[in-house]
Amino acid sequence: MHSFGFRANAVLTFGITILALICAMASISDNFNSPRPSSEIQILNINWFQKQPHGNDEIEDFQVWDVVPICLFSPIDATAAMVSLTMNITADLQSLFTWNTKQVFVFVAAEYETPKNALNQVSLWDAIIPAKEHAKFWVQTANKYRFVDQGSNLRGKDFNLTLHWHVMPKTGKMFANKLVIPGYRLPEEYR
Repeated sequence: MHSFGFRANAVLTFGITILALICAMASISDNFNSPRPSSEIQILNINWFQKQPHGNDEIEDFQVWDVVPICLFSPIDATAAMVSLTMNITADLQSLFTWNTKQVFVFVAAEYETPKNALNQVSLWDAIIPAKEHAKFWVQTANKYRFVDQGSNLRGKDFNLTLHWHVMPKTGKMFANKLVIPGYRLPEEYR
């Protein structure tokens, strides 16, 4: 006859095989979901967009090294342009949620072109949506992260605001997508 260890091994192997099949089916079932998220982003105000007399752009007495106590990168260029915006972000991301969705990471980025780079992306705001009940939201906020360009390329610049999302499943692969909202422009002059 078979020993207890042999029988326990057979039951454990069978259980793990069934669990793997269920996880694979859950992952495959996400491919049948065709989400249709919607979003609208309005810029209510450009709070500040100015340059210091000696060339550094900053907010009042705010210094770059106040934000990053351990500087792993060089400080912002002396010709850097910085912007603060107040935005209304309205989104309905409920269609991204399935029974296999753990959470959704969402962020708004400003995207623009410069002579030096074909695509510049600056993250302005982000959030983690833990459940479908929280996936339909309206937020009025100033940009959470500084809108900085490493040069004086922002004056009069056209840019897009792009809502990016990353769906994190309970099992299976993570997927990402975005919704581009074009038609924004910064002022010609610092203020």
